[in-house]
Amino acid sequence: MATVLDIGVDLGTASVVIYGKGRGVVLNEPAVIAFDRETRSVLAVGEEARRMMGRTPSNIAAIRPLQNGMVSDMDMVCTMLRYFVGKVVGKRLIGGPRVLISVPTGVNDMERHRITSSLFETGARRTQLMDRPIAAAIGAGLAVGEAYGKMIVDIGGGTADIAVLSQGQLIACNRESVNQIGSDAFDDAVIRYIRRKHNLLIGQPTAEDLKISIGSALLRNEQFYMEITGRNLISGLPKIMRITSDEITEALEEPLHSLMEAIQAVLEKTPAELLADIYETGIVFTGGGALLSGLTEAIAIGMKIDCRLAEYPQECVARGCGQTLENWSEYGKYLSDRRKRR
Repeated sequence: MATVLDIGVDLGTASVVIYGKGRGVVLNEPAVIAFDRETRSVLAVGEEARRMMGRTPSNIAAIRPLQNGMVSDMDMVCTMLRYFVGKVVGKRLIGGPRVLISVPTGVNDMERHRITSSLFETGARRTQLMDRPIAAAIGAGLAVGEAYGKMIVDIGGGTADIAVLSQGQLIACNRESVNQIGSDAFDDAVIRYIRRKHNLLIGQPTAEDLKISIGSALLRNEQFYMEITGRNLISGLPKIMRITSDEITEALEEPLHSLMEAIQAVLEKTPAELLADIYETGIVFTGGGALLSGLTEAIAIGMKIDCRLAEYPQECVARGCGQTLENWSEYGKYLSDRRKRR
């Protein structure tokens, strides 16, 4: 008899992370799929597809089927998800895995139903949903069941989920006014800055490399440099240019300010007693976007409140889903669909 591997899935804009019950994180790949535009046949998924972005002929598309926290191509979202789940679970002869999944906030109820239904094609015996902030909080090690205010900021690729939790419930959040202030917004800010200041056009992968390699939300004590290649907007020819870390910090000011405004808006909706708890314990940051150098320090300075980065921030949502499967009696009651059956 095949052993069924129950899994927790973080279906994100930038990446898909899967946590296997009892095994930890078993998959972490880019949420990218490449396909033929005419036949819709899939050519590559994950890291292989990511390497094709911006380098394909006109008849092949290499895309993120989730953009800015919303579905841009539902068929490809389902195909990509089935591929990753099948890669982890394999072929099961008897039974099937239970899947607990968290999807971006911008995905509507109909799309959520389509996504969860598609997982039954992989042999899943049950598929359930968990809110991203709750999953992130569990994965970050917060005691979500306590009657004590906790604030979580999960910065994904397309959006940031900002929420105040108490007793496992969302007390205040930005669900109704989700801003596109994920890590993609930081990349876009770098692209605009380089274009405006240097008349140089670069792509998203180059902007992301700049952000990761030399970028920081705070000015560094030591200046760093990175050479990039782009298209000169005046001559139309390729051009190599050296960019400084101070320039990237300046470029990131606008999205960083927008993120702090969004956090402030959620704090303004928070009851006074819970607000006092948050000012005592601080804000916890999760998600791949929170890995930007100096981000938590810059927000702590700007908002005058302690901020800290969770351990394994990019994996917190998947870990939270997986730990819920491992501790069903403790966390099962926090599911989005409120189904508490075993």
